[in-house]
Amino acid sequence: MMPRAELLKDVIADLRMAASFVTILPVASSKPAADGAVARATWALPVAGLLVGLAGAFAYKVAIRFGLTPNLAALLALATTALITGALHEDGLADAADGLGGGRTRERKLEIMRDSRIGTYGVCALILSFGLRWSALATIANPYSVALALCAAHAAARAGVPAFMALVPPARPDGLSASAGAPPGRSIAIAFAVGTLALALALGPGKALVGLVLLSLAGLMLARLAVRQIGGQTGDILGAFEQLGEILILLVAASFQTGG
Repeated sequence: MMPRAELLKDVIADLRMAASFVTILPVASSKPAADGAVARATWALPVAGLLVGLAGAFAYKVAIRFGLTPNLAALLALATTALITGALHEDGLADAADGLGGGRTRERKLEIMRDSRIGTYGVCALILSFGLRWSALATIANPYSVALALCAAHAAARAGVPAFMALVPPARPDGLSASAGAPPGRSIAIAFAVGTLALALALGPGKALVGLVLLSLAGLMLARLAVRQIGGQTGDILGAFEQLGEILILLVAASFQTGG
């Protein structure tokens, strides 16, 4: 059995690595990552997501305290989460939409996804993503409920990433996703457990179940689309998967909120 001190050291290292991947916070270690370290650390992605959700919730609460409307507060909350993540996932969504929506061949689609310029599909995807999330948060309105929804969405949206990486092969031999490798089963299980727990605590067991079903269906559909069109997943596809998760969980929270 691993000594407790060494276990704690590994947990902290994984948390720092996960946070450095999904945020712009200066928490990355100066030492190069060992082989398999990135894949192992994926269990901590939903934990890092909780931090992002809390940042958005704080911005929403401050905006409401200063007398802003839920519409404006929701916009500021989304701006905060995009800022703290460096809009990493939004960038992935836009690139994935451009690549999957444009190009006739697999090679051309992958080339488009690597192009830093944004196209029509990417713009439309970003408008829909921000619009749906903004509308959901503004509908929820109550700062406490918004905080729970944001934490649940950001944790759960990242909880399925390790499984997606393990089950869907990389589309290209290079790139961030391919270099990270397939997460081990333990990391997949822990990430899933953390995401499920966040959903259940924030939205209740019934709503959590609905969210899990929708996330699973969205993941299966995106995986099938990616495999058929480009042969697998890339970092951009993972970003798109995360954005779909955020949207779905926030919509579930908003619909149940209005439904009483």
